[in-house]
Amino acid sequence: MNIEQRFLQKAVTDKNYISFTYNNKKLQKVKPLKLIKKEDKYLIQTQSDVYEFDKMSKIKILKERF
Repeated sequence: MNIEQRFLQKAVTDKNYISFTYNNKKLQKVKPLKLIKKEDKYLIQTQSDVYEFDKMSKIKILKERF
């Protein structure tokens, strides 16, 4: 688990919103629910969808909580 994944895990436990870019689409104020490791890949389960960590970029942990 690298440092970005650790920050995402902390955002999940602290219930902070995140924003990131996924396949050149910018997503803002997303609720992360779980960080899942499946077959050597990390997945982020959110309220609306599941995203592959490898395809995410420009990840930001927001101060706002849900």
